[in-house]
Amino acid sequence: MDRRQFVKGSAMGMSVLASGFGVTDLKAGAGPEAPVVPLGGAEGKIGRPVRVASIALTNGHPLDQVAELVDQEGAVGADLIILPETCQGQRETTQEPLDGPTITTIARLAQKHQAYIVCPIDRIEGVRRFNSAVLIDRQGRVAAIYNKLYPVWQSECAERRVSPGDSVTVCQTDFGRVGLAICFDVNWEDPWERMANQGAELVIWPSAYSAGRTLQARAINYNYYIVSCTWVPDCQVFDIDGEQLVHEENNRGNGVNVTRTTLDLDRCIFHHDLNYPEKRNKLLAEHAEDVALDKDLRLELWFVLKAKRAGVSARELARQYGMEELRAYVNRSRCEIDKCRGWEFS
Repeated sequence: MDRRQFVKGSAMGMSVLASGFGVTDLKAGAGPEAPVVPLGGAEGKIGRPVRVASIALTNGHPLDQVAELVDQEGAVGADLIILPETCQGQRETTQEPLDGPTITTIARLAQKHQAYIVCPIDRIEGVRRFNSAVLIDRQGRVAAIYNKLYPVWQSECAERRVSPGDSVTVCQTDFGRVGLAICFDVNWEDPWERMANQGAELVIWPSAYSAGRTLQARAINYNYYIVSCTWVPDCQVFDIDGEQLVHEENNRGNGVNVTRTTLDLDRCIFHHDLNYPEKRNKLLAEHAEDVALDKDLRLELWFVLKAKRAGVSARELARQYGMEELRAYVNRSRCEIDKCRGWEFS
C-alpha cells in the first residue's frame, strides 16, 4: 500500500471476523448494523446519555480478575465498558486470535449485561501480529476491530514484530458513533482528524500511559468526547470543547481504577461565525423550554447547546435554524479557502 492509499484509509479496513461470533461479511469496520439513534435520545431521557465505565488496570492482571471487574460494572449498568491497551499484556505468551480466551470471555459478559465493551488484545491474524482494540456489541458480537496505526517502533515493531494498522475505525452503535485509537496514536494528527471527518462523537483511547495535554488537544481540535483507560491506572474524560471533566487514578487501590461517567452525545458545539447572534438567539428565545446554552466560550468564540427536556434534540433544532456545527464549519471553510486559491473540486 502506498502512502496515498494509507492516508485515504478509513473504517473500511477490517479483517474477516471469526464466524463463531455470529458475524459474517463484515466490512468498513462498521460491524453488525446498529439501530438508528433517535434524535432525542432514549424515551424519557434528556439528550442522548451514554453510561461509560473505564476499568483501568496495571499491566499483569489475570483474565479472571479482569472478567470479575467487568461483571461487577456490567451489573451496575453501563452502555459502554472500556479495558486498557492489550489488557492481557504484550508478550510471547499473550498473543491470541479473535476467538481466543480473552474475547470469548468478555463477549459473554457483553451479552450478559447488554453492554458494548472495548477489549484491547495482543492479536494474531495468520502470520501477522496486531495491537488491536475490539469493540463487542450488546449481543456479544464483534462490531469492529481497530489495529493500532502507530505502534511504538522500537518495542513493538522492531522487537515484537507488531504490524501497524492501515485505517481508522469509527463504528455506528445504538447510541452514536464511536472512534477507537490506541496509546502512541495520540502523537499524530491524521487519525484524529479522520475520525472527526467520519462523524465520531466519542473516541475511546486505551493506553499504557496518560498523555495528558496531548490527549486534551485532540478533544480541543476535533470536538468529540474522549475517554481513556490506561495501565497507570487512570482515566481522563474530555468534553467536546476539550475541558477535562474527570481525572481519576488508582481509585480502587491495588492497581485498579474504575471511572464511571455519563456523556450526552446530543450536546453540540458551534462557532460564532454565521450562528451568533441572530440564529442562536432566535433558537433560544423560541425554544426556551427545549434548549439551553450550556457553555459560552468567549475567547474561542465557541458555544455549546444542550437539550433541556426529553424527546428534544438540540442538534436537530439547531439544524432547523440553519446553524452549522463547528467541525462542519471548519471543513467547509477549508474548502472555500482552497477555492480562493484557484483549486478545483469535482
